Amino acid sequence: MLHLQGYGSSASDSEPEDNKKREEKQATQTETSADATAHLKPVDAQYSVVKSLEVCAAPLVVPMGQAEVSRAIAPTVKEISYNPRYEELFAPIAGPENPFLTQQMRAPKNMLTGFVENAHISDFQFENQRKTFHSYGYALDPSVDGKGTAPEEGPSYVGHLQAAYDTDGATVFESSKAKVSAGDKRKRVKNDDPEDVEGFLGPWGKYEDEQTVARPNEKERAEIEEMMAKKHRRHKVKEDKPIEEKSILHIKDAFDYQGRSFLHPPHDVGVNLRKAGAPDRCFLPKAHIHSWTGHTKGISAIRWFPVSAHLLLSCSMDARVKLWEVYNERRCVQTYSGHRQAVRDVSFNNSGERFISAGYDRYLKLWDTETGDVISRFNSRKIPFCVKFHPDFNKQHLFVAGTSDKKIICWDTRSGEVVQEYDRHLGAVNSITFVDENRRFVTTSDDKSLRVWEWDIPVDMKYIADPTMHSMPAVTLAPNGKWLACQSLDNKIVIFSAINRFKMNRKKTFTGHMVSGYACNLDFSPDMSYLVSGDGDGKCYIWDWKTTKLYKKWQAHDNVCISTLWHPHEASKLVTAGWDGLIKYWD
Repeated sequence: MLHLQGYGSSASDSEPEDNKKREEKQATQTETSADATAHLKPVDAQYSVVKSLEVCAAPLVVPMGQAEVSRAIAPTVKEISYNPRYEELFAPIAGPENPFLTQQMRAPKNMLTGFVENAHISDFQFENQRKTFHSYGYALDPSVDGKGTAPEEGPSYVGHLQAAYDTDGATVFESSKAKVSAGDKRKRVKNDDPEDVEGFLGPWGKYEDEQTVARPNEKERAEIEEMMAKKHRRHKVKEDKPIEEKSILHIKDAFDYQGRSFLHPPHDVGVNLRKAGAPDRCFLPKAHIHSWTGHTKGISAIRWFPVSAHLLLSCSMDARVKLWEVYNERRCVQTYSGHRQAVRDVSFNNSGERFISAGYDRYLKLWDTETGDVISRFNSRKIPFCVKFHPDFNKQHLFVAGTSDKKIICWDTRSGEVVQEYDRHLGAVNSITFVDENRRFVTTSDDKSLRVWEWDIPVDMKYIADPTMHSMPAVTLAPNGKWLACQSLDNKIVIFSAINRFKMNRKKTFTGHMVSGYACNLDFSPDMSYLVSGDGDGKCYIWDWKTTKLYKKWQAHDNVCISTLWHPHEASKLVTAGWDGLIKYWD
């Protein structure tokens, strides 16, 4: 625009002279330098053409009906850096409205669930009313501010109104007007004399009308008696009167020509039955030579006659105990009947003149082996699972029994009284074995543990339990007295040392048989060459003691082979008993 302005006012004529041209050239250069900075100078008011040709890149557009654009304030802003007008503060929210919002969603909120206003109550007053309600059961009604109620009506309360009116609305920080008079207080029995050592009460005296023993009235007493009678009837064990014990002698020649009974060991069998030593070498049995029949149900246990082993005692689930001949004709000598239920275990004393039987009818009965009479009866009201006479000759009047109530009970046969109880097991006691020259005994239980006891000391001196151990219902002591063979219910026979530490010998484990769930008794050969055991399938197994190798197994019974015994004086003779009611002799 400035160039156009200069173009309109330029001179049309020029001087032809050189001096004139030179002056014009200098003037042109001056004008050019002035034109370069002409945009920085204010426009002269005389040029009307320039004024009408000004260009505005961003023109000021004023909306219709509004003088100027108002400033918008976001509703979320909490701080403003200028002083706004009233119209700006209370202007409607700009922008399109969501047509799908409900009335509840359109409501103003300052938190997720609604609009929260600060309550006009101090923290002290709030806690005062809360504690008053908690302590006295009443408080001022928070929904009434007190302004709308008449002065004569007084404040309104919530909760226990009667207590509020009685105390005139006293809070926990005020003392209530309804005070207890001195005459209404309970009086204590006083004795403040410090010289009276026995009767001094101080502040701990009882109230004068205090009752320390609550006595039931007639109705309550009748209800209590009825309840206790029911409880006693429920837990009372029905005591069956012992049945008539009897014995039947099955042989005619009970006495020989010298007047000796069948308890006397025979001389004409080719074996010295009186010696205490074992055979030099034992051999594996090969043939079945005899079967004793007479029991109508399964056999529970079998025992040799002490020392000589010329007789065999068996107890059965048919509630009978039978005595058998081992040599000569192998007859049934005598039957002892005196239990109502199955007989669990039997045990001879050292001489063999007496034996004791333990039955599921909770009775232990001491029998005379020769006459078949019952000498005495013992009952602990629990089922005895195992019974043993003390092996010492000076303690033959004592026997121990493991019961179903986790106890080992020691009785004296002379007085019939319990002389000691060993109560440390956590389950029914399954076996009792005397070790260490009869100074100690070892017990096993359903609690999967093995405990060692000093005789007559009711605290176990050794407790062996391991997470890998199973219940061991049958235990046998080795002939040399150094090892305990335990029938474990994980189909193994584990060995413990019977002296010193009673440590498990993990190198000696006998496997191959199936005894899970059955208390199959096991035995050593007299020379400790072999270990023999029955199993749940009716088989008989023989292992080598040194190598733990299984030497022989055969089908001995149709049902469980519950017990095996090696004859102490014979090199290769073995007795097995099964749940098929048979006792078999092998050689």
